[in-house]
Amino acid sequence: MKAVILCGGTGTRLWPLSRLEKPKQFQKLASDRTLFQEAVERLNFLEKEDIYISTNSEFVKIVQEQAPQIPLENIIVEPALRDTASCIGLAAAIIAKNHPNEVMAVIYADHLIKDQNEFERKLRAGEQIARDEHTLNIIEVKAKFPNVNLGYVKIGEMIKKIEQDNHDPVEVYAFERFIEKPDLETAKKFLQSYKYLWNTGLYIWEVSTILRAYETHLPNTHARLMKIQAAYGEANQTQVLTQEYPECEKISIDYAIMEKVDPSEVRIIPADLGWSDIGTWQSLHDELSETSDDNITQGDVLAIDTLGSVLYNIEPGKKVITIGLDDVAIINTPDAILICDKHRSQDVKKVVETLKNQGRDDLL
Repeated sequence: MKAVILCGGTGTRLWPLSRLEKPKQFQKLASDRTLFQEAVERLNFLEKEDIYISTNSEFVKIVQEQAPQIPLENIIVEPALRDTASCIGLAAAIIAKNHPNEVMAVIYADHLIKDQNEFERKLRAGEQIARDEHTLNIIEVKAKFPNVNLGYVKIGEMIKKIEQDNHDPVEVYAFERFIEKPDLETAKKFLQSYKYLWNTGLYIWEVSTILRAYETHLPNTHARLMKIQAAYGEANQTQVLTQEYPECEKISIDYAIMEKVDPSEVRIIPADLGWSDIGTWQSLHDELSETSDDNITQGDVLAIDTLGSVLYNIEPGKKVITIGLDDVAIINTPDAILICDKHRSQDVKKVVETLKNQGRDDLL
């Protein structure tokens, strides 16, 4: 099995720590390692030659610095930002050139996954299904609260159980449909049913299977990817990649492929990963705190009579002190400080949009 770590995102809702030059996946948000480094180390059951990194040219140096063990030829550099359908397709085409029958897993660099053993176990189950049934497989997680910022999937009947040594069998379910980010009342209803899971985007499939889906549902992009594949490793690789890739459709893989394939071609593997996409300061607090009153701190911080807050201070030589505050996010960096209600941290992206409109590129 080959694993592709996607790490080209920006993470604007975690501003001011997450910036264009060094977004959230390259920041130490949850431990003394960056989210990207954790994603790489989480795949330690694979050989380093089987781990690929998909990123853009601006982040290649950071990728090399933070994961020097990954072979340089395994860093796939996108010459343009074309969303997940194109970047996943590019990785599949490159892997398929030398490994046409290989299984490929898609991993996100900015996700938090606490249960390493469960992660490996479900990936292995997905690999087996991909080889046996030639299906498109997704590892999904049970919703823990009515989240309106995530998409959901509805599952059907259990199809089979996969036996694994020294573990309970892995259950595999039929797929019914995707649901876009719901309103709060709908999310509450989903929480009461086992049939609705959070959509993680953790995919496992054969490269040949997913490329056939591209040929059917995204033919223009598929044709361009085949041209890139033919040139990859040849003298004209850069020229063809630079010419063809920017012309691929800019669309997510969910819209382009997964919502168009026959549901019978998809399998769902429920998992309890301790998963979060760490999209906001609130979600960071939810995942790292043991109780709702715990503070999550980093750097030189003194919190007096302060509860349920995220307090990050990465400015050397300055101490951040709070008194009598509850449920706030205070993120202090050398050139900007964010102070907000933790429950409104979703709105941080509005700050980034405003700064962009004001021409404050120095703060982005």
